[in-house]
Amino acid sequence: MTSTRVWREDRGSAAAELTLVAPLMVLLVLFVVFCGRLAATQVRMNDVAHQAARAATSARTPTQAEVAARATAAASLAAAGITCRSLTVSVASAGLRPGSTVTVTVSCTVALEDVAALGVPGSRIISCSFSSVVDVWRGGGS
Repeated sequence: MTSTRVWREDRGSAAAELTLVAPLMVLLVLFVVFCGRLAATQVRMNDVAHQAARAATSARTPTQAEVAARATAAASLAAAGITCRSLTVSVASAGLRPGSTVTVTVSCTVALEDVAALGVPGSRIISCSFSSVVDVWRGGGS
């Protein structure tokens, strides 16, 4: 008789355990989603820096390179759906001589609630750099 009484007292324990574990599992899944969205934003920012560097190498003067890099970065961010609280684009052009390297660094302060779509407070600065070589065979500046 004792074994049946113990067996009957265990009824409902699985439901109680599930009730306790389910919120933790939901939090774990939300954390994984947050990390994934943050990583995806980093990948998009790498692409933005790449596009800005390529636009800068097409320019003829360092001033035009900075303008082209900023405009391309802003357009690429908008196309990627990334909203920056502040955007900084810096261009190191070395005079845009054929064969030289242009390095563009894009820094964007993003709100975490926008990135994660989970209402996470705060912001994070995501910064990416990309270097591109100026075409050796292009014509001189005008």
